[in-house]
Amino acid sequence: MKKLLDLLTEEMGKAFEAAGYDGALGKVGLSNRPDLCEFQCNGAMAGAKQYHKAPIMIANDVAAKLTESKVFQEAVAVAPGFLNLKLHKSYLKELLDTMSGEEKFGLEAPAKAKRIMIDYGGANVAKPLHVGHLRSAVIGESVKRINRYVGHEVIGDAHLGDWGLQMGLVIVGLKERYPDWVYFDESYQGEYPEEAPFTISELEEIYPASSIRSKEDAEYKAKAMEATFKFQQGVRGYWALGKKIREVSIVDLKKNYSALNVEFELWNGESSIKDLIPEMVQYMKDGGWAYISDGALVVDVKEETDTKEMPPCMILKSDGASLYNTTDLATILDRVRNYDPDQIIYLTDKRQDLYFQQVFRCARKTKLVKPETELTWMSFGTVNGKDGKPFKTRDGGVMRLEQLISDTRQEMYRKICEGREMSEEEAHKVADQVALAALIYGDLSNQASKDYIFDMEKFTSFEGDTGPYILYTIVRIKSILAKYAQQGGDVEKAVLGEAQSDSEKALMLLLAQFNSMMEGAAAELAPHRVCAYIYELANDFNHFYHETKILTEENETRKAGWIALLKLTRDVLQDCISVLGFDAPEKM
Repeated sequence: MKKLLDLLTEEMGKAFEAAGYDGALGKVGLSNRPDLCEFQCNGAMAGAKQYHKAPIMIANDVAAKLTESKVFQEAVAVAPGFLNLKLHKSYLKELLDTMSGEEKFGLEAPAKAKRIMIDYGGANVAKPLHVGHLRSAVIGESVKRINRYVGHEVIGDAHLGDWGLQMGLVIVGLKERYPDWVYFDESYQGEYPEEAPFTISELEEIYPASSIRSKEDAEYKAKAMEATFKFQQGVRGYWALGKKIREVSIVDLKKNYSALNVEFELWNGESSIKDLIPEMVQYMKDGGWAYISDGALVVDVKEETDTKEMPPCMILKSDGASLYNTTDLATILDRVRNYDPDQIIYLTDKRQDLYFQQVFRCARKTKLVKPETELTWMSFGTVNGKDGKPFKTRDGGVMRLEQLISDTRQEMYRKICEGREMSEEEAHKVADQVALAALIYGDLSNQASKDYIFDMEKFTSFEGDTGPYILYTIVRIKSILAKYAQQGGDVEKAVLGEAQSDSEKALMLLLAQFNSMMEGAAAELAPHRVCAYIYELANDFNHFYHETKILTEENETRKAGWIALLKLTRDVLQDCISVLGFDAPEKM
């Protein structure tokens, strides 16, 4: 099913041609004056120079050809040459009938489905997720779900941080506590224990303590760097210990990510490509791209058009150790070999602009990717407190993500219990669902690249542009549909009617724009577009609901038409919140 604006443009193009003008001038857009019309066409303005004619004369000629249109009820030429348009109610009804009967409401599959890999999450092993991980998780998950919905193949990779200095810090911390472990006996040739000899709680205690000490004790930091080097070089005991650190961490990370409805297809880490690094380094040397500069191995990525300094991309440090650049480039090589993606999307905070310019340029220059492979950096802003600074706990520490989720659930439970009769078990279940919507929608409703203020009171409100308001609207629709069924009506057999009021037509018009909205959100990697759409849809529904006595309507055909409209609204809203990463309860 074609998008609404494409269908209207086709109709308008025919009218331009019938009037003797180029059909390409018939592009239709949404009206910027909804008080005057629903859609508009400015083609007559563009055609004035081409046809040496006043735009209002062209507009009048075209309007005259639309008097018998089955699409446009009204086509009015307005000075200096605009065409103001309104749709026939019968055409809009037919359009929604078609939407209702098709999978994904008639959303057309892409001409060429892409294979997309999304690198999001980015958690470090041995460290708890904090509030800063919220954005990469929920933005990445929604981008994945939206692109899958429109028909692309999408693979999400957690891309764990399990390679750098934090590994050495944890290993040295463990060695100080347990010096007799076989992992630290480099002459040991036997099998290592199957069970990890530590818990995630112990790792989360060791890492910060070891990190603080390394900043104060140069000798301790040197030990940590040596341990990191041994781990990266694959020294047997260090590598085995690193593997256990990774395994224990992943179990805990899966639990925390699942609380946000975030799932990864791949749980690869930087260490997953250890064996590819020597091969990649040799390839870059053999290709003449990599050379030694001040002891380090680098690749020049400066381009003639650069107006700012562009440092070379470092592949290996002077001591032979690898860096983030190294592992990210080797990961690109791995992804191309094993998945051959059309696009790789990276989600990180907006401070890493220069880094990704260097890595992407290096990948292209050294031909790690095909020329047509898209490398996309999707940056996001920070989550701030009401003071405008990065969100902290009351005592000034970095808030754990687990704590933020818990606090939101508690606040939502308190609100759910106010004035509602529910069992404690049901109230907790509903509160958890609504709290998740509050967190995810509160984040995604902001454009990803912008910072936003985390406001618990606002995010958990049942009014305004919030997740709970969207869910409350869906639950209201579900309740009306359930009552209609209790009255003996068949929701599934209800048939749409023509709009009986301005508010009903406004709701129908917005539903008809679903396909173009979803395609745009996928193409632009813009979950906030889905949020803006469902907020407007919820508002239009509630406006219609408050001025329409649906269940007490005596005309059964008219009532059934409204029920069909409610069912379509519910289904569209539910698909939209699903691609955002949350769902709606049956009651609130």
